Amino acid sequence: MKIAMIGHKDFPSRSGGVEVFVGGLSTSLVKRGYDVTVYNRGLQKEHNVYDVDGVHVRRIFTVDKPSLNATIYSFLATFDAVFRGYDIIHYHAIGPSVPLFIAKLFGKHTVCTVHGLNWRVDKWGGFASRYLKLGERIAAKYADDLIVLSEGEWNYFLEKYNRSAILIPNAVKFYDPLPCNIIEKKYGLKKNEYILYVGRISPEKGPVDLVEAYLKSHTDKKLVLAGPVTECEYCTAFAEKIKGNPNIIHTGYVVGDTLRELYSNCALFVLPSHTEGLSLALLEALSVGAKCLVSDIPENTSVVAEYGTNFKVEDADSLARALERDCEEEYPQTMREAQIDYVHTNFYYDVMLDRYEEVYHYVVGDPIKAFPMHHPENKKPLVVVKAITSKNVQQFCESSDSNRNAARFSLKRTYRFKHSPAVLVIPQWEKTADSFPIFRGKLHSIPEAGFQLI
Repeated sequence: MKIAMIGHKDFPSRSGGVEVFVGGLSTSLVKRGYDVTVYNRGLQKEHNVYDVDGVHVRRIFTVDKPSLNATIYSFLATFDAVFRGYDIIHYHAIGPSVPLFIAKLFGKHTVCTVHGLNWRVDKWGGFASRYLKLGERIAAKYADDLIVLSEGEWNYFLEKYNRSAILIPNAVKFYDPLPCNIIEKKYGLKKNEYILYVGRISPEKGPVDLVEAYLKSHTDKKLVLAGPVTECEYCTAFAEKIKGNPNIIHTGYVVGDTLRELYSNCALFVLPSHTEGLSLALLEALSVGAKCLVSDIPENTSVVAEYGTNFKVEDADSLARALERDCEEEYPQTMREAQIDYVHTNFYYDVMLDRYEEVYHYVVGDPIKAFPMHHPENKKPLVVVKAITSKNVQQFCESSDSNRNAARFSLKRTYRFKHSPAVLVIPQWEKTADSFPIFRGKLHSIPEAGFQLI
């Protein structure tokens, strides 16, 4: 199967969550036998076409204007992709999804992953916000499958567009924690002596909120901010606030063992974002047992569950108090171990890949192949039903606790209101409920009215 990826800035890159996600997904799909092409955007005049780790890269030239860069790129990438014989064009984020309708006009199968409702971000106003909302509407109406990262977004598309999305949370690959070596030599950092932020220096991520709260707080911990900056007013204001303070370290863009060491040894990881899809940085921090403090938006609190604390979003005083509290309180080793198990269970990378394979095969018209068959747990047949209306699905979800659990994970990823009648495919596995709660819940009853076994 040939798949094209459109919507990221560059590959390979860790400049943002979308870039990290597209890079990981593309290389992993290639290892599973897929033919994947990613469309980079950039102004370079060399290396138009090349391969990285088996992934084909095509660079689309665009203008050096932030307001037009992504728009021109996504249209040019779409026009190129529709003539290259891809089975699926996979759009990432709602802005780059505006030309998705062009791909549909050419008869292409399309998938869109919503990496957050970007029009909510403070930096987007006026035309940009309206353009992002247009991309959202086009994706909801025309994409063969719509993928979201959180239950909040799943509910949003259902309520606003009566469109059932597929819930596939981001996931991480797991590594053993690393001791302080690189970061001690390079930044003078020792275990449990610093607070950590990882992410872009941009308004929606809230790093200035964190700096302001840190300056108000009374803590002996250093503040480390790891993330790239651009030429913008927000980054200028950020630089002014941290200037000359020896206890605030801005590392810039870091990857590899340096980043792993930062996660592994921080006293506290902080995510002060105003809006999120599902933060990969948060998952990475949780996966090594780091103590986490997040803004109280649902996209953050639902991920940390009982393994983190929160503060009022965009409230520096609330964050300052939380910093003081969490830096003083010990985080028991038993909680760290339970936290790691929680992330390994609920955000397992191979399960995420399986679910993307499900989507791709469903979209091209192969619903039986659309479900992973290589798990040793997969010993029971699939249950396939037809839902006459979306209301029947809702009634089923509300009929019992067991069905509600199934609805939370299994149903939300498989039934599609866009298609009439909606098709619901539920894998019945013996051990998966224990191994991966993302598939928890069994179909104990199929209402006779409104559902039909097929």
